[in-house]
Amino acid sequence: MGLFGKDQPETIELKELNGKSLRCQVCGNGTFWQRDAQLHTGVASFFNLEWASPTCTCVICSVCGYIHWFFPQS
Repeated sequence: MGLFGKDQPETIELKELNGKSLRCQVCGNGTFWQRDAQLHTGVASFFNLEWASPTCTCVICSVCGYIHWFFPQS
């Protein structure tokens, strides 16, 4: 099993850009590992409310490891 439970990295299509495939901003690679991450603040951590923090999607380049962050659009 590969990184984050997938066997192989995948291409990522951006629906906001009419299905255009994402390319790494650093190395130009087109395959990524994907996972979700919570955005914690100092206040949320202080009051033990991390569960209420917003979640974003991270895609990690399978070549150089650069992380692209995508915050959900409301």
